[in-house]
Amino acid sequence: MKKRINNTRNRSLKMTMKLLGAAFFTLHSSLLTSCSDWDDHYNMADAVGGSNQTLWEQLKANDQLSDFCEVLEQTKVFRMHKKTPVSYADLLRGGQAFTVIAPVNGTFDKARLLQLVQTAQGDSIVEKSFVKNHLSRSLCSVRADEERMMLLNNKHVTIADGKIAGVGLSAPNMHAKNGILHVASQPIPYRSSIYEALSDNEEFSAIGRLLRAYEEDYFDANSSVSSGIVDGVPVYVDSVVIERNRMLSSLGLINSEDSAYWMVAPTTAGWQKAWDETKRYFVFDEKMEKRDSLQQYYTIRALLDDAVFSLTNQQAPNDSLLSVQYLYERPNYSSPKPVYHVFKKPFEAGGILNGAERVECSNGTLFKVAQWPLQPEKTFFRQIWVEGEQTAYITEYNKCTYNTRQLSADSISDGAYLRILPTDGTANWEMTYRINNTLSGDYDICAVILPKSVYNQTNPDMRPCKFKATLNYVDEQGNAQSYACKNSDGKTEFTTDPSRIDTVVVAEWFHFPACNYGQTEIKVSLKLTCSITSRQTSSYAREMFLDCIYLRPRKNIEN
Repeated sequence: MKKRINNTRNRSLKMTMKLLGAAFFTLHSSLLTSCSDWDDHYNMADAVGGSNQTLWEQLKANDQLSDFCEVLEQTKVFRMHKKTPVSYADLLRGGQAFTVIAPVNGTFDKARLLQLVQTAQGDSIVEKSFVKNHLSRSLCSVRADEERMMLLNNKHVTIADGKIAGVGLSAPNMHAKNGILHVASQPIPYRSSIYEALSDNEEFSAIGRLLRAYEEDYFDANSSVSSGIVDGVPVYVDSVVIERNRMLSSLGLINSEDSAYWMVAPTTAGWQKAWDETKRYFVFDEKMEKRDSLQQYYTIRALLDDAVFSLTNQQAPNDSLLSVQYLYERPNYSSPKPVYHVFKKPFEAGGILNGAERVECSNGTLFKVAQWPLQPEKTFFRQIWVEGEQTAYITEYNKCTYNTRQLSADSISDGAYLRILPTDGTANWEMTYRINNTLSGDYDICAVILPKSVYNQTNPDMRPCKFKATLNYVDEQGNAQSYACKNSDGKTEFTTDPSRIDTVVVAEWFHFPACNYGQTEIKVSLKLTCSITSRQTSSYAREMFLDCIYLRPRKNIEN
């Protein structure tokens, strides 16, 4: 949402904000238009004619609307998270045009609303959920045709069958000189967005509190209109401040009224259980700055990344759901890699929305569940693939040359591999790859070696290759460690099978004590070392065709 602050030319933004409150008291239309949330495009000339009275005068003249008038008089306009001296009564007798839906006396809790507006926080709540829920910038009459109207709080309501949002009107289409008044038999129901439901519903408040922490006001210099520099400080005639949530920009804009989403969320106990289990995957080493903040951020992302679904991008949601992350990443996985962010048969037994309770919101549906329904191995605890041909991941190599070769086949990852050749006939080469985005969890570390026939199908060298593997990582204190990988017999050497695609598990169920997710520093790497003695040259070949290195998650994090 963008807020505009129209400042007097050649004055600084700070000075103008100090004077803004006093200016509102004059009630002259030209001063009222400096109220930044209401653009100058809407004025008396835009209203449908029919009465010489203002909207406020019409409201005050109707004895059935005295309670509504009292709330309008006491509710102040909120700007930049601060209460201004201007009331909504001031706005309705000013020069700007509105559509007003006024509920009659006795249909809402006036005393409670008047009590709330005495505090800044309460005033903000009443303004958004009640007052703005009955005002619109659009000039909308009730007609035979169905129409949608956007309210001041950005909610959308339908005008149809002589009703607004299903609420009957005792006196519709009363034209004032600055707008249209509809007298309603009861208040317009306030429908929370998915974001508001998470924040305001006690069952989801743990999620809402975490998301609220990422709200911020962002000054958009590119959209603002500058009037130059005064005393070395830029001065803006029209400053644009954007309210945004940094977390939602990655998860999905569930606070937007112009979008339609589904979201699945567990209630308090289920969320806490999932939180405690998930944060253990994001234990950063003690040398990492802001390690606790990183753990919180990535734990939120891990739990919610695949919990939000944009309805505009679902072809058959009952058959399969694509999370917002699928749309962000646009995965193009080739076999044998798994595809993430896709959830089959969501409403059937075992599906992520099976048995969920629907909570209808203004911008979609929140699916309430008792437990977090997503599995780590299908969301954030993913396989990690390092392609052999990705030479940028090679951190060190010795006594060898290498080249990338393309070969399109379903069983070859990304259709390419790396051919490793010793510099001479008896050289034992070394090749080290960095591994990114490891979690503090358990993995099988695998090297996929292709058969000799991928390079020479007519007369392949069928001698196996023999090698060692060393895993480098850091412990929870941030100290460098290394592990000499062992095979199932407890030996440190591995022998490939030259006749098939050979997935060699060099470390089974290895636990990384520290997470390296989202970091650029190389803290995890795997070194492959050819280990053929000169006497073994006739039985073994030093040439290797490396398809990839991949880490396969294991479920038991506490093993």
